[in-house]
Amino acid sequence: MKIIDAIKPDRQFISLEYFPPKSREEWPAFFSTVQRLAVLKPLFASVTYGAGGSTNADSLEIVTRIQQEYGLETMAHLTCLGSNTDDVSRFLHDLAAAGVSNVLALRGDLPQDGSVETPLPSPLQYASDLVNLIRSSFPSIGIGVAGYPEVHPEAASLEADLSYLKLKFASGADFAITQLFFDNNLYHAFVKRAAAAGISKPIIPGILPVVSLKVIKRIVSLCGASIPAAFLAELEQADLAGGAAAVQKVGIAHARRQAQELLKAGVPGVHIYTLNRAEVVLDLVDGLELL
Repeated sequence: MKIIDAIKPDRQFISLEYFPPKSREEWPAFFSTVQRLAVLKPLFASVTYGAGGSTNADSLEIVTRIQQEYGLETMAHLTCLGSNTDDVSRFLHDLAAAGVSNVLALRGDLPQDGSVETPLPSPLQYASDLVNLIRSSFPSIGIGVAGYPEVHPEAASLEADLSYLKLKFASGADFAITQLFFDNNLYHAFVKRAAAAGISKPIIPGILPVVSLKVIKRIVSLCGASIPAAFLAELEQADLAGGAAAVQKVGIAHARRQAQELLKAGVPGVHIYTLNRAEVVLDLVDGLELL
């Protein structure tokens, strides 16, 4: 089933995002986490995908198992930069054959390990190219794309970034999931700008619980997101007073407040970046009220 067909105006949802474990030895613990979080009845579960197809085989097997063994609607992340059309089409065919009906279409970044030095010659240079390919060749597959409340770090301007999002929707995308953010006003302003540009399809807020001060500083430096000064000060104070455990407690509380306020404001649902950590997510969603 396409995810867009399950998104209803009178029924809010939680969705979850996982990343493939680095080694097969970690798979039992990973699927134990998936099983524990299945009790939340997420509308869908997404699985990330390495740049240049570096983890596509693992992604395919993982999304298939989540779909078939845990009964969850799954969405495979798919990047196109550094990939060729034949490989991408083969992956999409394998997904469809496994009963996976949804893809998050992304441009992707070059691997930082240097395994792909420059983009390979390919008509798939941007996420909109990938959306076009999926919509034209695999019409039964649902398509999600990424949105950037604080503007993509490579975008020339806010207006240019919004035009690319509009192009992805015009090419056939069904909905968008946002990059992480820590100030809900950024999300609301982003949705308002999108609506003014003629975008009417769902834009789902992506929520990341902070569990490590060092890690979140690195993440925001890479993705262009910002940490509000007051929240950063709270995290730093927690780190000094109680270390990692205190930081995690503050981070989860902030994410829970974000989710509560967003749901109260009427968002379609919230997409939680799980970090593959069941306890964190269970704590975050405790007490959330959905329509």
